[in-house]
Amino acid sequence: MKKNFKFETEAIRTQTERTQFLEHSTPMYLTSSFIFEDAEDMRASFAEEKERNIYSRYSNPNSSEFIEKVCKMEGAEDGFAFASGMAAVFSTFAALLDSGDHIISSRSIFGSTHSLFTQFFPKWNVSTSYFKIDELDKLEELLTPKTKIIYAETPTNPGVDVLDLEVLGQFAKKHNLIYIIDNCFASPYLQQPIKYGADLVIHSGTKLMDGQGRVLAGITVGSKALMDKVYRFSRITGPSLSPFNAWVLSKSLETLALRVDKHCDNALKLAEFLEGHPKVNWVKYPFLKSHPKYEVAKKQMKAGGCVVAFEVKGGVEAGQKFFNAIKMLSLSANLGDSRSIVTHPASTTHSKLSVEERSASGITDGMVRVSVGLEHIDDIIADIEQALG
Repeated sequence: MKKNFKFETEAIRTQTERTQFLEHSTPMYLTSSFIFEDAEDMRASFAEEKERNIYSRYSNPNSSEFIEKVCKMEGAEDGFAFASGMAAVFSTFAALLDSGDHIISSRSIFGSTHSLFTQFFPKWNVSTSYFKIDELDKLEELLTPKTKIIYAETPTNPGVDVLDLEVLGQFAKKHNLIYIIDNCFASPYLQQPIKYGADLVIHSGTKLMDGQGRVLAGITVGSKALMDKVYRFSRITGPSLSPFNAWVLSKSLETLALRVDKHCDNALKLAEFLEGHPKVNWVKYPFLKSHPKYEVAKKQMKAGGCVVAFEVKGGVEAGQKFFNAIKMLSLSANLGDSRSIVTHPASTTHSKLSVEERSASGITDGMVRVSVGLEHIDDIIADIEQALG
């Protein structure tokens, strides 16, 4: 078959080899292990002289199909699928870091990743220095002789700020750093960080990749050399994705482009509505012209994504009234779902951060994060409008 299909075709036509039953849709391989033809086959397989499935903690046809699809979408050489997004984050860093190493990271990152950097890695003598999203010109000041990795999310969680992937890539290349990007908010359909020099790209498959709030998953893809280290660490420590969840995700990727196009269309319309609302202090969405990094977003993203951030006038009390008045939208900590979700980051996803840490990341007490779903946009806007009062 032709090897260089368009994105949507790759998402649908990348499949495992058909079995003797000639199935049209990939079956589920719900097996913990695989058998060997004889003693020599078993020896050669464990000696890695053969590429084959041995045990589903190592690989499975369903996870392999999912990985292959994401690699093609991101332009990556290899990958590994994990049981959750945070399993992907932890395992990727743990596989690459040694005691004494140093990380440079954007300050605007997911709360659990921040906790990993500040509460757990220091126990293993791994330190982290943060840079603000608008201070990429000061990255040199954070370098140490032990700096090994530069890491960022873009767009960021939850403030949907945008970092220039090309600038970060040039910095990483200049100083021979491993360049890792969390691409969860964009999805590989909207943005491919490897084009801008990223060595590894991480996703929470729980979000847009699944798209219906059904399964937990994570994936890291990138260069073969680095992914070999991640694979060997993960093969031993056991954070691998289940075959069932891999099957669900691989099927979900078939509709990723269609879904994300609709998410983005709805999100932009909601952002435009909120921008003119008298009870809203500010709105952030990458493809709003008022976004401070609008031109950067247009350069590196196909569209603005599914997340809109805004601040309700009136502080915490007004924010609580808003959330209590929501009728149709879901109050949940997830995002990238077919159902629209509203979240209060300061009291949920980023509640473990101190007030000072949240402020430094641009998270105010009145900030609302909306994961804009696939319902009719008129109904989404109507619910938010009535909740704003």
